Parts: sequence; structure tokens; C-alpha cells
Amino acid sequence: MLFPEGVLELNETAQEIVTRCDGRTVGEIIQALAQEYDADPQILGADVREIVADLQRRKLIELT
Repeated sequence: MLFPEGVLELNETAQEIVTRCDGRTVGEIIQALAQEYDADPQILGADVREIVADLQRRKLIELT
């Protein structure tokens, strides 16, 4: 991911989340990942929200 201060190399999990930031809600992203990876949405949701919050703090993504 390129941003004004440099380059950030995302891990596989963060990359899966960012590629789905296409107008979907965080809940929709969690559901899509849970279905794709046959994972518990509640457990997965905590990780997704943490990654999204970190990317927001760094001003790399903006949720509307």
C-alpha cells in the first residue's frame, strides 16, 4: 500500500480486508471472510475490526 509517507507492506489478513473495502460495510466484509474461510464471524470480527481501526488510525483507509 502506497501512502505519502512511504510504503506499507500488508500481511495477508490485512490485504484480504483492504481488497474488500469497496463500499461494503465492515459487517459485510466480516461475513464474506467468514464464509470464504469457514470461520466463526464473531471471532473473525474482532480481528477485522482491530485491523480496520489500525488502518484508520494511520489514515490509510477512511470509512464512510
